[in-house]
Amino acid sequence: MSSGSTADESAAQIARYNEILMSSGHQRAERDKCDIRFCYIETPVPSDDASKLAMLQKRVDKGDADAISYLGKQYYLAGLGLTKDITRAIELWTEAAELGSAEAHFILGDKYYRGSAVSEDKPRGIRHWLQAAMMGHAICRHALGFAEYEVNGNSDLTVQHWMISAKMGY
Repeated sequence: MSSGSTADESAAQIARYNEILMSSGHQRAERDKCDIRFCYIETPVPSDDASKLAMLQKRVDKGDADAISYLGKQYYLAGLGLTKDITRAIELWTEAAELGSAEAHFILGDKYYRGSAVSEDKPRGIRHWLQAAMMGHAICRHALGFAEYEVNGNSDLTVQHWMISAKMGY
């Protein structure tokens, strides 16, 4: 398969996602709520990194997409006493995205689109942003507006993405 046909398939896939996206994903995801907490949880939060990591690992072992994405962030930032490991972070974000984490799709989209920590692959980045936007990720809608203008010069679609992200609260 030539790289030209791969690019054509990628462009066609993005066009299909875009068509689906413009007819859906206009509301925030149900889990994306205000951060103000009204219920108090009596679970003590450990103060040391090792205990925090152990708690996180329990959730990761159960296949919790949000926990897997968060662990990826910790590897990327060398948090919780972990050694910085970008390759492991990308693996974890990919796993979390496959499990349905909009946040992981957002992060992967950003990394691939900008070529930050991985080889630049704008179509792959856009596909991740499209997936997250279809899940109601407002920031991805906004990012898709920039990408649409930068890649295709389509200001009408850019404004449409931005208006939708604004209606979603971004």
